[in-house]
Amino acid sequence: MSSLIYSIVQLLHTIINVYIWIVIISALLSFVRPDPSNPIVQTLYRLTEPVYAFIRQKIPFVVFSGIDLSPLVIILGLQFLDTFMMRAFVG
Repeated sequence: MSSLIYSIVQLLHTIINVYIWIVIISALLSFVRPDPSNPIVQTLYRLTEPVYAFIRQKIPFVVFSGIDLSPLVIILGLQFLDTFMMRAFVG
């Protein structure tokens, strides 16, 4: 049974890491202003914008002086969740 739990935790760890990279790429692309009709940009937008909107709604002070720190909040939250999960189930 412990190998099943370990496999599930490893899968969740991988999914969290992939999503962290998606958030980083999306945040970096926001500085460049790529073509919004590009399918890759649209996919990144669909994957990240609902989470950004949720963070902006729940924590309104995350946007100040035109700087949106919601990607940073998401990354820190996911890293906390990942570390907690790995320590609780594996360690």
